[in-house]
Amino acid sequence: MSSGSAATIEAIDALLPQTQCQRCGFAGCRPYAKAIALEGIPINQCPPGGAALIGRLAELLGREALPLNATHGREGPAMVVWIDPEVCIGCARCLPPCPVDAILGAQRQLHTVIESWCTGCELCLPACPVDCMHLRPAGVAPPTPQQNRQRYLAQGVRREHAAQQRNAELAALAGTAPPDLEQPL
Repeated sequence: MSSGSAATIEAIDALLPQTQCQRCGFAGCRPYAKAIALEGIPINQCPPGGAALIGRLAELLGREALPLNATHGREGPAMVVWIDPEVCIGCARCLPPCPVDAILGAQRQLHTVIESWCTGCELCLPACPVDCMHLRPAGVAPPTPQQNRQRYLAQGVRREHAAQQRNAELAALAGTAPPDLEQPL
């Protein structure tokens, strides 16, 4: 497989765990796949994938299988986030960073995590102002990379639709049509 081709990016992305955790130093699994294929970034920066992923990437790309780069984290058991109901204040700050919509809740309401959806990415942890979110070993089988990708892409579509709707509402309030809905004169 030629380095840098669209097929190479797709093949690399297909092997990644799709946790979208950003521990690799990139904004998600697809940007990391592109950087590996196009920029020659090391294949050992994904703690969720660990040694098994590094081996598969090395085989795919004809590269040396290096040990996991410890600056990006360490390999471990599947973890999920648990929200302490006694401490949660319902601020909803944990909702936006979750890349797969695994957190349920609304402003001023108790939040909870759908454990079977949680990728253990830890992106929600720093968003919590009261430290009510904790990592614990997964009690269920972790989601598959395909499930993670599907939820991540669905969230992107939902957010884009919400942004378009919000722009249309703002334009209606201002008395103008949004740029994408304006008719040519």
